[in-house]
Amino acid sequence: MKLNLGCHLSVSKGYEHMGREALSIGANTFQFFTRNPRGGSFKPPTDEDISALVKLMQENSFAPIIAHAPYTFNPCAADEGIRDYTKRVMAEDVRLLDKIPNALYNFHPGCHVSQGVDVGIEKTADTLNTILAESEKTIVLIETMAGKGTEIGKTFEEIQQIIERVENKSRVGVCLDTCHIHDGGYNVSEDPYGVFGEFDKVIGLDRLKAIHLNDSKNVLGAHKDRHEKIGDGSLALDGIIKIITHPALINLPICLETPNDIEGYAREIKLLQEAVKNI
Repeated sequence: MKLNLGCHLSVSKGYEHMGREALSIGANTFQFFTRNPRGGSFKPPTDEDISALVKLMQENSFAPIIAHAPYTFNPCAADEGIRDYTKRVMAEDVRLLDKIPNALYNFHPGCHVSQGVDVGIEKTADTLNTILAESEKTIVLIETMAGKGTEIGKTFEEIQQIIERVENKSRVGVCLDTCHIHDGGYNVSEDPYGVFGEFDKVIGLDRLKAIHLNDSKNVLGAHKDRHEKIGDGSLALDGIIKIITHPALINLPICLETPNDIEGYAREIKLLQEAVKNI
């Protein structure tokens, strides 16, 4: 068995550079923030840089790559100005990603901040409807959340309620974060078949497009969202292996967001590929 494994990389040196850095650590996919995750100025990539990345990916049989929206976005904010800013910049991002075949755009569904879950779901769906109208082909992924504070998307049911309100459902998928759903109360490391079975029943496995593979510093159901290195947390290495060998994950891009530098990511990718090579 061979996995489509990658990690989170910095876009600061350009798109082609990220592709080459991924190859240097044995990865065939990667994730990156479209712009500064905490806000600030944005310098769009050149068409030449994007074309060089696309050529590199085609030559090396890359799995789909994942662009991650900045943390500063809140698609269900009560403040209309914040929500409009989120829509405008997310629309810019997906238009850019249309230039990269099979690119995925992942975002956090937001915090309702005392408005209530139902209002948050409606506003996040409205944001999705707006940005999908600005793009032709990029699939947008709703990330599963841990349920910290007033986050929406902490249950499969909440994510499905967002999807139900989206007009162009063919362009919407889900990115499942193993730390987040563990912290949200889904015992995915001990019962992956049960958890993915529930996902299939509520959302449908056809909408599962990517995995964030992270161990957790927290106990099951803590609702805290603190990532840990693979094998050093509550999910444990055996639990991680159970997850990544589930049939639902075959061919999906699996990206590490563990607290690591590039050498640490290389070690984790090698560890995981070695663990599953005879399966």
